[in-house]
Amino acid sequence: MKTFLPRTVIVLGLVSFLNDTASEMITPLLPLFLTATLGAGPAVVGLVEGVAEATASLLKLVSGWLADRGWDPRRLVVGGYTLSNLARPLIGLAIGWGWVLLLRFLDRVGKGIRTSPRDAMIAAVTRQTHRGRAFGFHRALDNAGAMVGPLLAFGLLQWQLDLSHVFYWSLVPGVLVVVLLIIGLPPQPPVAELPRPPRLRWSGLPPGLRGLILAAGGLSLATVPEAFLVLWATERGLAVAWVPLIWAAASGVKALVAAPAGSLSDRLGRIPVLVMGWGVRILILIGLAFTHTHPLAVWGGFLAYAASLAFTEGAERALIGDVAPPAHRATAFGLYHMMVGLAALPGAFLFGALWQWWGETQAFVTAAALAALALGILLRYGRSAMIG
Repeated sequence: MKTFLPRTVIVLGLVSFLNDTASEMITPLLPLFLTATLGAGPAVVGLVEGVAEATASLLKLVSGWLADRGWDPRRLVVGGYTLSNLARPLIGLAIGWGWVLLLRFLDRVGKGIRTSPRDAMIAAVTRQTHRGRAFGFHRALDNAGAMVGPLLAFGLLQWQLDLSHVFYWSLVPGVLVVVLLIIGLPPQPPVAELPRPPRLRWSGLPPGLRGLILAAGGLSLATVPEAFLVLWATERGLAVAWVPLIWAAASGVKALVAAPAGSLSDRLGRIPVLVMGWGVRILILIGLAFTHTHPLAVWGGFLAYAASLAFTEGAERALIGDVAPPAHRATAFGLYHMMVGLAALPGAFLFGALWQWWGETQAFVTAAALAALALGILLRYGRSAMIG
């Protein structure tokens, strides 16, 4: 039986690898660029990232809806990646934080335009029995790029390049992204052949899809931002010099876990893999709350949490591809990504507030409780829809 992944999946996986390489050359350095180079304060850092992520989250729904209404998904994907990789390197030319805000906004507009149509394309070209493997493959290469990017930035900084020049160098993998898309991504079926979908209503979605979207939003509310994990690690003795390496190692672990976990969901079912992964994440959050300062415990906890995130990435996306009506598949991916993105904002604020006012232990325990609630929602809707 043929099990090779379609060309579309392979090309989009390689594109994500190169794009995340370019993006993660900049992302870890952006707060330092804003504060140390441009003289902005922490509030500006929060404003820039908040506006950027909210923009991407909302546009993921819009782009999914457009793809379902007949817009060529290939053009949306190519346009989104092109916009991001044009705007991102220009941050190095910024002379004030307002320019950074504008360019970061354009970068995230590109992300919002491409994400939902891309995921719908992956789901459309793969059979249900291989869909977990396809999304796992894509997430593995995405996380591999997130590992390579910081390492390249670290190497460039060791060559005494300043932050602006590191941003300029991100143009190289960015150009490769656009070239690979143009020459490698197969054309999509003519939009005229696709029936015009009926109006989408939340109540008309399958119960399993509604349950997954709500549960994923609840889990995103409980997700610990990476910045707090770095703070957690440094407070337990991790030297600042090791931060880029543990960041890269976490992405490497995600890359190793995502593909086999996605394939596992093809064999065991989506819901069992999600229950397993989300359940382990709850235990790890509780463990992080009470981990002491031993270096092995710090590295182990940090990397274990990263693995728990990657374990369910492919299964979540594959489940949406399985249960979403074909006419609304891109919109369903947009709803999923929007819910996850928007819930992450109050989740990050809640976690930070709990940490500041009641301590990190209470923050991690609360995150574990919210994750358990999300798992309960998933089990409730998963059973009722007889999925997995």
